[in-house]
Amino acid sequence: MYKNQKGASYLTILVGLVALAFVVKAVTAVWPSYWDDRVVNKQIEELISSSSSDITENQFVEKMDKSLEMNNIRDLKFDDIAQVSTENGIVVSKQYEVRVPFLLNIDLILTFEKSFDQRSVQSQ
Repeated sequence: MYKNQKGASYLTILVGLVALAFVVKAVTAVWPSYWDDRVVNKQIEELISSSSSDITENQFVEKMDKSLEMNNIRDLKFDDIAQVSTENGIVVSKQYEVRVPFLLNIDLILTFEKSFDQRSVQSQ
């Protein structure tokens, strides 16, 4: 065999670069959706903690739509992704999916679910 073989072969380097490119492509495809979800969660928590208990569902939805638009999240409408209940304080249940094109005809489907309760948000 080879007595003095050192380093990686060209094939190993090529496979490593392809794997790195695949990971970078996946991260750049998924990252914006996760960032938007993080911003949505933060805005819901801020609005719940600053709202009085006598706010109506429609007022809450209108304020959230304005807040999301102000934060440059224009592809999500709050009515489509969440349900608001004001029976025992404000309760928001957020559940939605985002489909992201990945490679050729392969899409990534991201599911986001979270519930917010006014009592638990204010106690933090």
